[in-house]
Amino acid sequence: MESDKKTTLSELVNENNVQRNDLAISIKHLHKSFGNNQVLKDFNLEVKSGESVAVIGKSGSGKSVLIKCVIGLIKFEQGQIHVLGKNVSKLNSMELDVLRIKVAFLFQSNALYDSMTVRENLEFPLRRHLTETKKEEVDALVIEALTNVGLAHTIDMMPSELSGGMRKRVALARTLIMKPEIILYDEPTTGLDPITAKEISHLIVEIQKKYNTSSIIISHDLSCVKITADKVVMLINGKNYAEGKFEELSKSDDDKIKNFYI
Repeated sequence: MESDKKTTLSELVNENNVQRNDLAISIKHLHKSFGNNQVLKDFNLEVKSGESVAVIGKSGSGKSVLIKCVIGLIKFEQGQIHVLGKNVSKLNSMELDVLRIKVAFLFQSNALYDSMTVRENLEFPLRRHLTETKKEEVDALVIEALTNVGLAHTIDMMPSELSGGMRKRVALARTLIMKPEIILYDEPTTGLDPITAKEISHLIVEIQKKYNTSSIIISHDLSCVKITADKVVMLINGKNYAEGKFEELSKSDDDKIKNFYI
């Protein structure tokens, strides 16, 4: 069965060239609990094709849980999530694997393999999903992804030789390697100094414009949110409490909203 999950590079490109729906992600009446702790309570959100949405909220409010539900890493009790037109809860494991080729996840910890070089880290998803891809094509994709994040010169370095900001860029390059339509960012600037965090934020915007990706960005960093987000969503008490442009929400008289901007 494993071979059935594979595809060639040309097949993947052809599939991704199919005309997109206007909505990249649709979340309706989402409920998720852990025991007696109800994290998401009738949460609703729409992400348009090519749109970047930042979700902000207190620690433990369910932001990371939300994006893990989107990609099927966590099962939810009620509601519906459609990603690129697919009902996530109705997909089997093979169909989820196919969807995850098109939806990249940038982990907060970067999730790089310490025992692999930068080149090998980027090659890993290609070797797994694109078994028929020629070496020259793999090499070209790796160079392209690293060039996009300004780190082509690190190709044969180990993750331990890189700064925190460089590791984040390499992790971002790995998310780009499969040319995803959606990128989910989990705290992309956490642990970075302000200057590097700003660079990563601008890089996220550059990638969105270059590849017309849709994205959900989970962040506590208001500077990152201001730079990257077309729309900001306030996750409060498990609900989409408010959404709008960064500047619009910053002028709200609602104390729950104003607290995020203090």
